[in-house]
Amino acid sequence: MIKEHDCVVLTKSLPEEGLEAGDIGTVVHIHKGGVAYEVEFMTLTGETVAIVTLEAAHVRPFNRRDLAHTRELQSASLPCLEDEEGNWQ
Repeated sequence: MIKEHDCVVLTKSLPEEGLEAGDIGTVVHIHKGGVAYEVEFMTLTGETVAIVTLEAAHVRPFNRRDLAHTRELQSASLPCLEDEEGNWQ
């Protein structure tokens, strides 16, 4: 059973939100006992990428065989995090 503040795995890509299947989010609200979930997706530095309402079929809880993976966000939704010299701001 998925609870508030649980980390979940997105099972369906949402290109309009800049999200791909396999992205990890945090449940911030549960709708109607688990029919749907409000999930926040963030970068590893804590910048919110999207908060979306997802049907239960589009998320799953972690399991013991899951391995975390990173990818660079390909969306213009975040401000530039690097200066002209490539240094993090």
